[in-house]
Amino acid sequence: MSDFPISRFDVPELDDLPDDIREQILAVQEKSGFVPNVFLAFARRPAEFRAFFAFHDALMDSSEGLSKAERELIVVATSAVNGCLYCVVAHGAILRIRMKNPLIADQVATNPAKADLTERQRHIVEFALKVARDSANVSDDDLADMRTKGFTDDEIWDIGAITALFALSNRYANFTGMRPNAEFYGMAR
Repeated sequence: MSDFPISRFDVPELDDLPDDIREQILAVQEKSGFVPNVFLAFARRPAEFRAFFAFHDALMDSSEGLSKAERELIVVATSAVNGCLYCVVAHGAILRIRMKNPLIADQVATNPAKADLTERQRHIVEFALKVARDSANVSDDDLADMRTKGFTDDEIWDIGAITALFALSNRYANFTGMRPNAEFYGMAR
């Protein structure tokens, strides 16, 4: 148990939440063995909780195009650029599990150019980082370049959409002071 609060804002008790949100949180707890703090932090605003997790699940749980590991790779790389401790730690744990590699999340978060990535993964990270750092200058040429590297329009969309969603998530986590659960740090090491 941490001596630090989950968030700078009040976090509701599970029993005080609307039934659908409580059930969703309890399902995550049953699957993972704990409640990730992001669920509790977002639960203070039920409409935002529902909207965020609907968008999150649509992008991150899709089995079309990008693999689930590639999706997590985007989150870790872009969250590091955005200085989001919560997402780097939490999604770093998921990335380690999905890639079956205990080193990859630290490599990607610290210096993706030196990470042990395949050529395809490197292209995904490079494009995601351009979207994260300089989205106003993403051009038709950038999209054409990704297509010549073998990416479909849906995969390119997903790279950009995941980067955009986690820019939102990173900013929520940063301004709320959201803390990663201690459980994430040791997962898949």
